[in-house]
Amino acid sequence: MVLGADMGRLGLMVLGLALLAGCGTPQERCIASATRDARILDRLITETQGNIDRGFAYVEVQRSRTVWVVCVPAQAATATSPAQSAQMCMDDQYYTETRPQAINLADERVKLAEMRKKRAELERAAVRDVASCKAQHPK
Repeated sequence: MVLGADMGRLGLMVLGLALLAGCGTPQERCIASATRDARILDRLITETQGNIDRGFAYVEVQRSRTVWVVCVPAQAATATSPAQSAQMCMDDQYYTETRPQAINLADERVKLAEMRKKRAELERAAVRDVASCKAQHPK
């Protein structure tokens, strides 16, 4: 189970680097870039494992609804023009809704196994790339 422990350590390192990536040193930015794919795959692995555990997935669906909005605001009367009331018109508002979606659990398990294999490959590459970043950009 050494691989699992190594993945945990790399995950902590990646998380720390992600927090520093926006304002980090050249070395930290290089390391964040070198471990980007691993971080993305970690999120996908977590999502897929959650889907398997739940037995279904969540999907986001774009929806819209039509609402009345003020198009022209009310204006007070002036010496040269009478007061005008606000004018209303209809406008579409868009929002995102999260819905459950049925999944094929067997396919999800195969996908998860493949992602874990790829994650191990990415970890080996990340270790090499992080060492290269440290050599290129010493602190």
